[in-house]
Amino acid sequence: KQLKGLVDKPIIGPIVKKAMSSLASNEANTIAEHFSMYLKPQIAKSDELRREVYKLRHQVYCEELHFEDVRQGYEEFDEFDPRAIHCFIRHLKSSTLAGTVRLITSSNGTELLPIEQFCSHSLTDEKLNPKNFARSEICEMSRLAVPAAFRKRQVDKYDGVATGVIDESVFSATELRCFPFIAICLYMAAAAMSYKTKRYHVFVMMEPRLARSLSFVGINFNKIGETIEFHGQRAPYYIDSRSLKKTMSSGYVKLLESVEADLFRDEQSAAESEEN
Repeated sequence: KQLKGLVDKPIIGPIVKKAMSSLASNEANTIAEHFSMYLKPQIAKSDELRREVYKLRHQVYCEELHFEDVRQGYEEFDEFDPRAIHCFIRHLKSSTLAGTVRLITSSNGTELLPIEQFCSHSLTDEKLNPKNFARSEICEMSRLAVPAAFRKRQVDKYDGVATGVIDESVFSATELRCFPFIAICLYMAAAAMSYKTKRYHVFVMMEPRLARSLSFVGINFNKIGETIEFHGQRAPYYIDSRSLKKTMSSGYVKLLESVEADLFRDEQSAAESEEN
């Protein structure tokens, strides 16, 4: 926190940011070596897996954060889900979902992205507006959800399960180190899917402070509009998924490649079987 406070200072700011990026890259490099031992990114290709995703979203958005009303059936979904690619990360030891994110697609001008349908008034960058790209090449990242048990690392023996904190008797120290990377790996999974499906132009509504934090590791979202109030301060952002590996620090490139390997392992195996 003290270092972050110096990032915007003249002269010393760029030096501090470079130091922070280097530290983060080293940590990511270490995490990349262990992440797949405990956590597995996947694509929800079946109805059963998608229902798991909807239940996790309900848990996070309706029961924990209270952004939405509790629903009968305890599944959170909307009109955009049928045309979305759903990614999730499974905790292997418990077999529970540790997080999810979706990538909403558009095949024609009538299928608006949520950012177009609900937040068009906040878009101010005419050049990086969704309407300027082919509909088959745009997508929107949304509904990122990480349950409380995987969001918090601090162990509190008094509050325990009631506050969703991590119990060190359940998770190993190495696992605990991986948990803060779940959210960033979900962003990576969505970016990998956008690149794989050639929907390179990615839009997202996010907190400006999150975009700023992601920039420390070379994930550079471009702010394309005004900050508005929507469950807190949110602003529209854009990134071209083709640029990720060019701008990310080496440790995070390694982590992204680990995420890609897990996401597309089945496809790779099928392709190899056909060749043989």
